[in-house]
Amino acid sequence: MTIETMKPAHVSQIADLEKRCFSAPWDDRSLASEVENPLALWLVAVEGDRVLGYVGSQTVLGESDMMNLAVHPDFRRQGIAEKLVTALISALAKGGSRCLTLEVRASNAAAKALYEKLGFTKVGCRKNYYSRPKEDGDILRKEWNL
Repeated sequence: MTIETMKPAHVSQIADLEKRCFSAPWDDRSLASEVENPLALWLVAVEGDRVLGYVGSQTVLGESDMMNLAVHPDFRRQGIAEKLVTALISALAKGGSRCLTLEVRASNAAAKALYEKLGFTKVGCRKNYYSRPKEDGDILRKEWNL
């Protein structure tokens, strides 16, 4: 498995994973626009030409926001999400970002445990942030020194 920057060839597989993993998935067009977005950095974990997982972010004025993180159900619990987030943080830091913020469903204990392991701390809560089902989103943040 390797981690690389998202390319147009990855978009259809990422869109399929979005549909499998999220109740409000991004569509192909939205994902494709991120390839060209100068504020965006999306990484994919690939094996051959198969996308196993991905993480996306946008950065404005040195602060980054994680948009999406997903791993194909057949490849979960193998450390792929951790490798993706770690690679994202490294790339963002090299690019001049000072921090990474994200929202996670309040009930998503597995994701919250991963983020805590990686040094994220809870800094707030967005009431009813998620729909289908409606749920609060915990706001987590990690800062680093350049």
